[in-house]
Amino acid sequence: MAERRVEPEHLERESQALMTSMPAPRAPNGLGQRTDSRPTTWGAPDADELEAIFPQIADYAFLSDCENSCLVAPTGAIEWLCIPRPHDPSVFGTILDRAAGSFRFAPADNAIPAHRQYVPGTMVLATTWQTRSGWLAVTDFLAVGPWYRQATRSERHRRTPSDADARHVLIRQATCLHGSVDLVLACEPSFDYGKSDASWTYVGDAYDHVATTNDGGVTLHLSGGLRMGIEGRAVHARHRLSEGESTFVAMSWSDTPRPTSVAEVDAWRAETNRFWRGWIDRGRFPDHPWREHVQRSALTLKGLTYAPTGALLAAPTTSLPEYPGGTRNWDYRYTWVRDSAFALWALHALGFDTEADDFLAFLGDVLEPLVRRNGSTPHRERLQVLYPVDGTKLPDECELDHLSGYAGSRPVRIGNAASSQDQFDILGAIVDCVYQHTKSRDSLSERAWRIVVQAVEAALACWQQPDHSIWESRGEPMHFTFSKVMCWVAADRGARLAALRGERKRADRWWNAALDIHADVCAHAVREDGCFTQSYGSDELDASLLLLPLVRFLPSDDPRIRATVLGIADELGDGAFVYRYRTASGVDGINAEPEASFTVCSFWLVSALVEIGEVERARSNCEKLIGSASTLGLYGEELDPSTARHLGNFPQALTHLSLINAVLHVIEADQQAAATAVGHAGSPTWWNAAGVDDRPNTT
Repeated sequence: MAERRVEPEHLERESQALMTSMPAPRAPNGLGQRTDSRPTTWGAPDADELEAIFPQIADYAFLSDCENSCLVAPTGAIEWLCIPRPHDPSVFGTILDRAAGSFRFAPADNAIPAHRQYVPGTMVLATTWQTRSGWLAVTDFLAVGPWYRQATRSERHRRTPSDADARHVLIRQATCLHGSVDLVLACEPSFDYGKSDASWTYVGDAYDHVATTNDGGVTLHLSGGLRMGIEGRAVHARHRLSEGESTFVAMSWSDTPRPTSVAEVDAWRAETNRFWRGWIDRGRFPDHPWREHVQRSALTLKGLTYAPTGALLAAPTTSLPEYPGGTRNWDYRYTWVRDSAFALWALHALGFDTEADDFLAFLGDVLEPLVRRNGSTPHRERLQVLYPVDGTKLPDECELDHLSGYAGSRPVRIGNAASSQDQFDILGAIVDCVYQHTKSRDSLSERAWRIVVQAVEAALACWQQPDHSIWESRGEPMHFTFSKVMCWVAADRGARLAALRGERKRADRWWNAALDIHADVCAHAVREDGCFTQSYGSDELDASLLLLPLVRFLPSDDPRIRATVLGIADELGDGAFVYRYRTASGVDGINAEPEASFTVCSFWLVSALVEIGEVERARSNCEKLIGSASTLGLYGEELDPSTARHLGNFPQALTHLSLINAVLHVIEADQQAAATAVGHAGSPTWWNAAGVDDRPNTT
């Protein structure tokens, strides 16, 4: 994958700002100091200064053990880590405030690496550094190994245990490749989103093991092959490595053992590689130049799963801005039912069915328990838009005023108020997910059927009501077209599943409801030029309607579908990049604040263009979007069309799943045109897996 070109001026500014592992002193307002030669004045730095001290979002690497995750800056500093659960307070939070804690392990006098890449087929990061005296290789990974709990059960696991498990250990290994290199370690945790600095103590009689002593929360253990010194909240070490020498440091936050030698680290890394490669080998991937991008997206989706419950994170971060300096900063460290269902469509297409089993089991966990309120008759919980990955109660949304925000973008939020919204489109996503899973397994469990019944009945009860829909508008509820269409999906797919079970009466009732919803949408959501509109009575377009041909709401050759796809490309597109809707309309209730293009919508356009026969245009768009990936093959939520800068929470599951579907659409179209197969690219798309041929015709 080609390295992204960085201008020398930017390298110089970034190097000056990031070379030191110590954060700048916090100013009274919590934003920092000026770094230029002007007289020192306290106050908020200007935009250029903030740009200099924060790495680009796309420059972060993502590590995961399918339970915890972290982001690694190009400087070698871990700038984001939340433990023990993804939505818990951060231990390292420099990505949101340069004084909120970090963990650097890199050469002493360099901030820009020579090369970074993932070890192919894994989530292990390999970084190469060139210094004035030598070359250094650093390997970072969150360790995964064989299941180690032999005498006791896990308190967090609700799914059937697999052969592997997260070790809850972050390992960083350095090897001198040539000459000699001065290696530095600077570990500065700051608990509770930077509110509480770490206190350390030595463990044992030597300098190779320290641990935090803070009350409450997690205890961090740091050990390895370096002599470490405690200096305030920080642990420091410095060591000169000569050619062929290696050392390491391991940080853990549980009672699991840590490696004690380089040989053990090598063994743990081999086990971690084996886990990731063993997983990716189960998939069906096209023998195509885009294979690497599809595999990296699949690995990212796997890395965003929470193995103990089967839930899928929307993203591992909070409050990375959708627009620099803006207020569209949200907490994505939860599992969105819609995003998870969409992700499973993509994983099904690649042959990863186990993840669907686990997610449906997670839905059963949060929906099935009967609850009693105020002495009422026990009933099942209402389906929510999002959940914490462990199924516990979602915290209320609040703002952390003590943090500066990424590049000064405030507020920093934790929790997400969207959890209390009505978003009826999730009902269709759930039912269609179960339907596809049923087709792939040729069976429908009673537990999955109960989820279907609950979702379809909810869709039939609410489809005529306004809601906030897929984009989680913070304005007034509206009759959004996409939500109506997805309620149709719920009734349509539900009727087919009911028929498969032989429940004819129920199937007929749901089938007739699907006909009613379909007719209502076609009567009230089409403007004069034949385009489906964002909401009833509106002339605005919405990129979510690119999914209409993919869910088979109408045949792909229907003039209304073609008009809608091309209309969105023209009115909401900037070349290959697509915006969700016109923010100037004020529909989202955020004062028409601008945002960048939404990358998932850009990939949806690729798939939709293939559906209507515009394959050349789809391929061209897909090439541009793939070329906009980060140097590590990752995507944030949004892309600035003018600069290809990634914005929003990072990496985002919804973007990576849409890449998979878009690429498979293009490859499949090329195969059909050439009447030849390419490797395993014949793996089914979302809707082939859902059974296009035998679907009842509600159109």
